[in-house]
Amino acid sequence: MQLIDWIILVGTITFIVWYGVYKTRGSKNVHDFIGGGKNAKWWTIGLSVMATQASAITFLSTPGQAFHDGMGFVQFYFGLPIAMVIICMVFIPIYHRLKVYTAYEYLETRFDRKTRTLTSLLFLIQRGLAAGITIFAPAIILSAVLGWHLTTLTVIIGVLVIIYTVSGGTKAVSVTQKQQMAVILTGMILAFVMILHFLPESVSFTNALEIAGTGGKMDILDYSFDFENRYTLWSGLIGGSFLALSYFGTDQSQVQRYLTGGSVRESQLGMIFNGLLKVPLQFFILLVGVMVFVFYQFHTAPLNFNPAATQTVLNSQYANQYEDLMVEHENTQEQKQRISLNYAENKETMSDQEIASFQKEFKSLSEKEEMLKEDARTFIDAAEGGAESNDKDYVFIHFILNNLPKGVVGLLIAVILSAAMSSTASELNALASTTTIDIYRRNIRKDESEEHYLEASKWFTLMWGVIAIAFASLADLFDNLIQLVNIIGSIFYGNVLGIFLLAFFMKKIKSNAVFIAAIITQALVILVFNLNLMPYLWLNVLGCILVISISWIIQISNNAKNKTETTV
Repeated sequence: MQLIDWIILVGTITFIVWYGVYKTRGSKNVHDFIGGGKNAKWWTIGLSVMATQASAITFLSTPGQAFHDGMGFVQFYFGLPIAMVIICMVFIPIYHRLKVYTAYEYLETRFDRKTRTLTSLLFLIQRGLAAGITIFAPAIILSAVLGWHLTTLTVIIGVLVIIYTVSGGTKAVSVTQKQQMAVILTGMILAFVMILHFLPESVSFTNALEIAGTGGKMDILDYSFDFENRYTLWSGLIGGSFLALSYFGTDQSQVQRYLTGGSVRESQLGMIFNGLLKVPLQFFILLVGVMVFVFYQFHTAPLNFNPAATQTVLNSQYANQYEDLMVEHENTQEQKQRISLNYAENKETMSDQEIASFQKEFKSLSEKEEMLKEDARTFIDAAEGGAESNDKDYVFIHFILNNLPKGVVGLLIAVILSAAMSSTASELNALASTTTIDIYRRNIRKDESEEHYLEASKWFTLMWGVIAIAFASLADLFDNLIQLVNIIGSIFYGNVLGIFLLAFFMKKIKSNAVFIAAIITQALVILVFNLNLMPYLWLNVLGCILVISISWIIQISNNAKNKTETTV
């Protein structure tokens, strides 16, 4: 990175932290700190909700996901608009009518304190883990840029977020997220334009899409019911709807964003705004990743995008074998570049047979390239040093650092860090709110002053920030970070959603039945996940159905028992 990149990066991040502290200084009570004053407009709510979900993982992992697996991941979001409509019709009116600070307060009104506490704890566990991952993701980036240790970077990033989240609470999160989304959208659009600019002059956008299609990257819809495939139209519409319903309807990190609305209508408009824009935004981010794939059909790509992994294996006993793979990979790439450029330049005059021949050769070379990459990962895993061979999350950052001009690099790094800060701040704020309102105030210190709970909220924000930093320091790359976050959520979300649906629609189900069913369900979902019996998106459906069914069975059994005892 050049001086101008550092100026843009440091200036952007410093301004966001300063702005969050300045605009929200002097919160005087829990209403201001947790509720954000309850006067947010719909566009602020919509951008805040979107920014909360669009973490650094989105801009770090999603392009890498598309680079390797194509556009099919967009199906994951197909259920989101459906969920937005249901949330606007059912969840938001109830939350506003009861004037709650957290979603889980409602559960005590409907059931009892232990059910509220259990659901709060399920949220705290899964969101606490996710907060660590959202800090870990940008630490990977700066580690690649600066060569600093990951632990040092996670501490720095975590502390920056803690500063303005502790200072201003919910309002600080909301006001900074508008600036963060502006930086994010500007940076991603600029990256897309630059990628197209760097393609050979003879390669049009249409050519680029055709080459991506030949590489299998433009297969968007999968109509199969194959459980071996994580992302299909049905898993997106059904599993994705359940996941989005639970995430946006019961996860405090999202609920707290629209509870700041000045009215039911403002909250509803904000969620509809998010529902309309989220799928196109994710499609665009995936398309950026696909265009990076096309870019590397005309430019040299590394055998493995993780520079630390490459350095580790080249310093190991497997250096000679890895260097041989690098040479073979480079030769394969040269062949792909040659036929891809020939196709782009002569496509209009090529016969159907020649086009088919190109597609066959391109696919053959792509398969060979993937085999070489797999062999490379084997050597990296075998080398001492603990380097991560999975390089999906390094694809986009490698492209940024090695191909974009001065200034743009700093902006793109700022994009990813802004997203990290935005999402992490929302999570810490929600974790602190739930801990204060649902655990501390309800179960430990019941009759303290507003000032006491305000101070407690700040201390809990700090506590969760430290926990997130600690977890991030211990984290490691999964198959893909964006998948890991959604897997963690899916293990818990279905169960929590089922509890809320029981509360909303099944008035005859009582608290004891729900409490026991929730514990049994959570154990069963974790067992199913460990046995790998179904793709993780379907865990949301399973958890929801299980807790409703088990609650119903327990309630019928209790009713029958009570009736028998009464008769006797």
